[in-house]
Amino acid sequence: MKTTDMLGCVGGVSFLLLASAWIPFFGPFLGLLIPLPFLYYSTKLGFYQGVKIAALATLIIGLVAGLIGHPQIVLLSVELGALGLVLSELFRRKLRAGQTIFFGTVFMLLLTLFFLFFMGLSKDMGPLEIMLDYLQSNLEAAIKTYKEMGVSQEDVVELQALAKAFMDGISRFYPSIMIISAGFAVWLNFVMAKPLFWMGKLEYPDFGPLDRWQTPDYLIWGVILSGFASLLSSGGIKLLAINALIVFSAVYLFHGISIILFFLNKYRVPPWIRISIYFIVFIQQLFLVVLVIAGVFDQWVDFRKIKRITDS
Repeated sequence: MKTTDMLGCVGGVSFLLLASAWIPFFGPFLGLLIPLPFLYYSTKLGFYQGVKIAALATLIIGLVAGLIGHPQIVLLSVELGALGLVLSELFRRKLRAGQTIFFGTVFMLLLTLFFLFFMGLSKDMGPLEIMLDYLQSNLEAAIKTYKEMGVSQEDVVELQALAKAFMDGISRFYPSIMIISAGFAVWLNFVMAKPLFWMGKLEYPDFGPLDRWQTPDYLIWGVILSGFASLLSSGGIKLLAINALIVFSAVYLFHGISIILFFLNKYRVPPWIRISIYFIVFIQQLFLVVLVIAGVFDQWVDFRKIKRITDS
């Protein structure tokens, strides 16, 4: 293990941790990229050397975090670092893109639940209670900051009402939110690893053209069953069905994004137009709904004519 590799891993993780805390709006997205340094060096040096460098990097970050009074940073580093190591092993096994993201998401969910359960033992709280307590304390701290800034009482009351509505939504839809968040984190690192590997002259697995990716046909039954259950049932079953429908919708959203990517590549759309299209899509909910619908109906319409080419 070279000193330069050690410094590169620690420096990369430290930069992403600081950026996630200090950069507004885009900071949390940069924080989701913390697995990348672990993924990169584990692929470069091998899995076992990657575990060693990840352990040393986490130890150094933990010592620094303890000195500055933020020991919780260690848990984030451990969780996302472990994801980077697992992704490197999944890359090595050369699975399909969908399988890599699926297994990475399952691992991320299990690890998150383990940490929440472990943290809840000391406070005699469950995983959901720990998560809600953490979010509630952050919202209260934010509202307190606004009060100290001299915000009017009417605005404070409005913020408190929004915070309550937010917490109510989280408490009802936390299963789907956790699954989608984990899946998004895995997908983001999956995508961003390609240019990083290219710059480091590492071999990136051949996952095939991602603009031709499509959900398995059988998943449509999940959409149909969860949709009917959310309309015809009540109570806990209804809530479970809605959460399932949200997760399936997120999967078909990425199916719709792959359709857009296909046509952008087909007509060689310039990068600045692509960025504008992606930006508009993600800030306008109507376009997100359209992409979900396109992903669902692509099974029959075949917008990209992929099945026609395969059949011939």
